[in-house]
Amino acid sequence: MSNEWLWILFAIINFSLLLMVYRIFGKPGLFVWIGMSTVVANIQVVKTIELFGLNATLGNIIYGTAFLATDILNEKYGKRDARKAVWMGFSTLISLTIMMQLAIQFTPGENDVAQPALESLFGIVPRIALGSLTAYIISQYFDVWLYARLKKVFSSDGTLWIRNNGSTMISQLLDSAIFCAIAFLGIYPFEVWLEIFLTTYIIKFIVAAIDTPFLYVAKKFKHPDN
Repeated sequence: MSNEWLWILFAIINFSLLLMVYRIFGKPGLFVWIGMSTVVANIQVVKTIELFGLNATLGNIIYGTAFLATDILNEKYGKRDARKAVWMGFSTLISLTIMMQLAIQFTPGENDVAQPALESLFGIVPRIALGSLTAYIISQYFDVWLYARLKKVFSSDGTLWIRNNGSTMISQLLDSAIFCAIAFLGIYPFEVWLEIFLTTYIIKFIVAAIDTPFLYVAKKFKHPDN
């Protein structure tokens, strides 16, 4: 199976798992998912693949599910719960970074085989770590704010796709710009930097478009906490 078809299948599975967690556990499931997805995205991001002729990181899909989860919270429970989820995700990401940085400082045992792999996954470059954390909190907070604003203008179920795509696609543009600026600006020639930024955003834009049908399904779920 080609990377492109596998990537589409991977996206469907990721978003379907999010819906399953929400269906079973309701609002608490969304909070748990956001914390989990931020952790998994930062593990998957170290793997690069070729996709539609572009070099891309693998973590964009699971990272996109975090935006869908906050949109579901915003749509069904309000901006306050969505903001709470953003901070939970940020706290999880900070905690992971601190714990794993300490873990890899331990001198491995004589028969240890995990240290090189752990260093590859969790050994961080300060600029990349700063870019990731800054981009996450700003773009997610902006997504929550913009979704609430769009909901006031496009409030019907028929315009759900507008507030979902509008908030997520613009927020992902902000996320990509902040991350690439902090992590890579000045390291690469501007033309190379611009290519990294554009390819990163194109992939995130496609993920944002894919998540729309899943938000419509989630909108129909009924829970006691609705």
